[in-house]
Amino acid sequence: MTTHHHYDALIIGSGAAGLSMALHLAQHAKVAVLSKGQLTSGSTWLAQGGIAAVLDTEDSTQAHIEDTISAGGYLSHRSAVEFTVSHGRESIEWLIQQGVPFTQESDDYHLTKEGGHSHRRIIHSADATGKALQNTLIDKAKDSPNIDLFEHHIAVDLITRRKLGLAHNRCVGAYILNEKSGHVEVFQAPHVVLATGGASKAYLYTSNSDGATGDGIAMAWRAGCRVGNMEFNQFHPTCLYHPQAKSFLITEAVRGEGGKLILPDGSPFMHKFDKRQELAPRDVVARAIDHEIKRLGCDCVFLDITHKSSEFIQNHFPTIYKRCLKLGIDITCEPIPVVPAAHYTCGGVITDEKGKTDIEGLYAIGETSFTGLHGANRLASNSLLECLVYAKSASEEVKMSLTAPLDASEIPAWDESQVTNSDEDVIISHNWDEIRRFMWDYVGIVRTTKRLQRAKHRIDLLHSEISEYYSNYKISNDLLELRNLAVVADLIIRSAMLRQESRGLHYTLDYPEEGPECLDTILTPVNFSWN
Repeated sequence: MTTHHHYDALIIGSGAAGLSMALHLAQHAKVAVLSKGQLTSGSTWLAQGGIAAVLDTEDSTQAHIEDTISAGGYLSHRSAVEFTVSHGRESIEWLIQQGVPFTQESDDYHLTKEGGHSHRRIIHSADATGKALQNTLIDKAKDSPNIDLFEHHIAVDLITRRKLGLAHNRCVGAYILNEKSGHVEVFQAPHVVLATGGASKAYLYTSNSDGATGDGIAMAWRAGCRVGNMEFNQFHPTCLYHPQAKSFLITEAVRGEGGKLILPDGSPFMHKFDKRQELAPRDVVARAIDHEIKRLGCDCVFLDITHKSSEFIQNHFPTIYKRCLKLGIDITCEPIPVVPAAHYTCGGVITDEKGKTDIEGLYAIGETSFTGLHGANRLASNSLLECLVYAKSASEEVKMSLTAPLDASEIPAWDESQVTNSDEDVIISHNWDEIRRFMWDYVGIVRTTKRLQRAKHRIDLLHSEISEYYSNYKISNDLLELRNLAVVADLIIRSAMLRQESRGLHYTLDYPEEGPECLDTILTPVNFSWN
């Protein structure tokens, strides 16, 4: 018998956005927070640099706004930028109240500077800000009697009234796979929040966690929500290059503190690409590194911070120092081998300032959403800020409607009667690998029309194969993630094919210049309808 859960709000995702919203709602509603792995398995945990906010008297809100719009290729929505930046200080003050241990220097908080920023405005907890932030929020959530935390619960699909054949469409819950029991459960709620992160796992090399498979974006698209600007995939310029390092990020703050990018022969190169050199926005630095690696045929470039004292490096970058030392790299006296890797999804599910999507009762916050903040390229450390600001604004919207009558729709149990256990799971791993490889080769840092056409042909074939597999075999985490990856890969490819210019993170050799107009790329599903 299928287990049914009933909550005032269902939050799918346990990162900074999801946990923040849960804590804002906890005094007013009964909330479920789902994590498809452990609570610490998302990308927030891996965030190193910090949170951008205007905290210094020499800085200004206007400067942060202009830096964001400039880095975003002038495609950022000014209203979204102003809204986010203006709530920066209060977001940081709220985190301090929760107990996040930000790094202090003398009697004040230490602020660092990152690429694209005109001032020091990155508040941080050494070089493990995400870990400190998430640990604090998890502890607070565990202490709240109104928040239930579910680990190893994987979203299958959203449930809407339209899917149930009912009038007045709205989201009423989701089907969730309990990985421990192997069965699908029903979570019913009048307010469903997608806080599932981005889709960087669509690429072969990524700095993100294994769970960054675009689940929320794919589910919202299937339910009938529009998505925007999916072609803008940010590649972090500096991920550690080492066979045992997997996806270890070297924070932007290393360059903010004077780290220099050098070639294998020790010569610098960023001065050839941008007057801001190492502190240019991420799209510029990533393309420069990609260019030099391909030009020289080398495996990586190097990031050198050895001009700083050993004490400074170990105090400011303890996580990076220890991780590199374990791999035999002493960053106090030798440079760090680095390569670009897929890092952040600037597009996503279209929302307003309250996190509301096209479907009533469905919200999207954090990296899952497209608010207009990031434009064609996210400014460093604006991501956690966006999570915090929109988690609060979405929670305020939900609070206003908690007194409305609950939807009494009868949600049918998940039907497993027509499926069997697969004896060919190798198909899943093969398709997963194929998607990530052709996305890296054809839809990566530098694109062409021919490459995109090849990628579109491959994803169309894989879509039908994955759909057939999904229809006939019992679902698993790997199958669900593969299904979602195929959707987001298709959305990225289609969006990239529509943008016939180079802007920000989308660079194509066939259209190397910026176009005359700043326009978003909006994709509309066939089952879309205005409420």
